[in-house]
Amino acid sequence: MDLTPYLQHQPRSVDDEPLLSVAITGRIALAMKGRFFLRCFCESLTERAQIGCAVTDEESCLTYLDQDQFELLLCTDLLERGNGFELVRKARDKQPDLKVVVLALSDAIPVEYDAAPWLEAVVAEADIIEDRKPLEAAVLAVMGHHSYRSPSLRSDELPYLSCPRLTPREYEVLDRLARGMSDREIAEDLVVTEETARTYTKRLLRTLEVNNRVQAVLKGMRCGMVQI
Repeated sequence: MDLTPYLQHQPRSVDDEPLLSVAITGRIALAMKGRFFLRCFCESLTERAQIGCAVTDEESCLTYLDQDQFELLLCTDLLERGNGFELVRKARDKQPDLKVVVLALSDAIPVEYDAAPWLEAVVAEADIIEDRKPLEAAVLAVMGHHSYRSPSLRSDELPYLSCPRLTPREYEVLDRLARGMSDREIAEDLVVTEETARTYTKRLLRTLEVNNRVQAVLKGMRCGMVQI
């Protein structure tokens, strides 16, 4: 999936706490597993005009890197097609000064990549479920030419996670969030008003005790409530 041509027309979710509040001045490439992650990361960046690539596969991202210079690549280790760690290796070959942060949905770095000099920053998804700071710390680290590993990757111990019980409606909303639906699309799918859909989403975030949709879906994934 290539969302790049449609970025300016994607609806924003104004009620979420952003994932990133770090100022980035150069071009940004996003390679994420699925529409959901693409949309949420796009919303977290102040200027969508800075996003020159928003795709879900390795090959398309490398094609954009052939066409333009980028300052930052944000990617997930799992992609719809390809491998996020291999994408980083190939991307750094193409643009040695490119700064890269990997979100490890698998909560681990494969042993063959762990000590690779081109793998600057990796954040385990478990570490951002209730706190966006590790992700921001990773971006700040690479912008300052430093390496970073989030807490659970340094300690080899995942944080404790409590899994609340959801209502049937909350399960429906979580499933649609994981499919990358906006409040408007959720409203159409559930045949309710957009305001009602927004209220459902806010209730879901409160139940899961998270601040934004990415954290909600990641927590749902770890609790076995939803899949991407």
